[in-house]
Amino acid sequence: MKIKRKILLAVATSLALIGLAVPAARPAFAASLTEVTSFGSNPGGMRMHIYVPDSRPANPPIVVAMHGCGGSGPGFYSGSEFASLADRYGFIVIYPSAMQEAGFGRCFDTWSAAAKRRDGGSDPVSIASMVAYAGRQYGGDLNRVYATGSSSGGMMTQHMLALYPDLFKAGASFMGVPFTCFANAADYPPGGQCTGGSMNRTPQQWGDAVRQANPGYTGARPRVQLWHGTSDTLVPYSLLQESIEQWTDVFGLSQTPTSTDSPQATWNRRRFADATGTVQVEAYSIQGAGHTLPSSGMAAAAIAFFGLTGPPPTSPPPTSPPPTSPPTSPPTSPPTSPPPTTPSSGACRVTDTINAWNTGLTANITITNTASTAVNGWSLAFALPGGQTITSGWNATYSPAAGQVTARNVGHNTVIAPNGSVTIGFQATHTGNTAGPASFALNGTTCAVI
Repeated sequence: MKIKRKILLAVATSLALIGLAVPAARPAFAASLTEVTSFGSNPGGMRMHIYVPDSRPANPPIVVAMHGCGGSGPGFYSGSEFASLADRYGFIVIYPSAMQEAGFGRCFDTWSAAAKRRDGGSDPVSIASMVAYAGRQYGGDLNRVYATGSSSGGMMTQHMLALYPDLFKAGASFMGVPFTCFANAADYPPGGQCTGGSMNRTPQQWGDAVRQANPGYTGARPRVQLWHGTSDTLVPYSLLQESIEQWTDVFGLSQTPTSTDSPQATWNRRRFADATGTVQVEAYSIQGAGHTLPSSGMAAAAIAFFGLTGPPPTSPPPTSPPPTSPPTSPPTSPPTSPPPTTPSSGACRVTDTINAWNTGLTANITITNTASTAVNGWSLAFALPGGQTITSGWNATYSPAAGQVTARNVGHNTVIAPNGSVTIGFQATHTGNTAGPASFALNGTTCAVI
């Protein structure tokens, strides 16, 4: 018995250190991690810490970053790269701390019946409350909320994407498991079928589990990025395939990837794109890696997948947050798209920012309606420079992937209010020409470019 306890303690210590092996060197900003003791409904009894960078836009995106079993929010803050990326790109990071005991210490509840129902209770409701608090207190953009996490946090990432598809726009799960993999508390590690190496369901069975979590939901689903080490024996590597099957089935995609590549020597990436060319599911197999993710550079890849790698903000935030309070429970479905309303001539403005590297780039495009009436349903046409091909996108659908491209609104950003803006973006490959797109037209009307 003493030997068993020592083994469990060693594993728990290992899990607590997941993501802490690559300390993030951050500039000397005044911003610091802050604990929030009263953030709203908290049936999971969780602790909340938040990092709000000094330089950020008026309505910054929100990233929820979750630790592994035996860890904590402050520990994940100190040992992962998300806070330094927040300093660079101007997004808020929420670091929840799990308080429920499991086989390896305190872990996020992805096993109970309450946690498997939308607004059913336990940790998922607590995390949704934290997001709502960030919106109320700091003006966080509830149209740009993302989830990520390691091990138990990676499991909760997939869990939250299934339960709250209208709140989260994308997620990056490191060493996670599919939604409903755990039957109950007894199935949670160190024993159980889910992580015992024998879990095998059909794609439809996995997809049905997600659809049944919120059966009335018909809106867009969050894009999913999955990471797993090929030598992971604690959460078996085989579970990466089960997660791929779940999310590709949710999106109605083939099990055969639309592209494969190796962004780094040991990173093998599979991408699953829809008919518009948008990558909805992206899976990384890290050769030789055990239960040790994320390692250096992986957080940055996750943030790029979310579409948050624009330039750092150039102006400080307002001294007080907007007065409006978003709802604590997001709507169950986004509005449908009515026929487009064409703005008057010269009634739109576009800014775009390009971030390029050797063979790829990301583009972030902000569309502003300068007319006195709302644009209700929109499409933005533009010319993509020669040699560039869009491989994934966010906050819009893109077709075709090269040449004369049209970006169309998705459910959550159908309307652009007078003097209001929406931000969209895409990732593309290039053959040397890294110029930004040109000749923008909103619903057929040429836009000013600044």
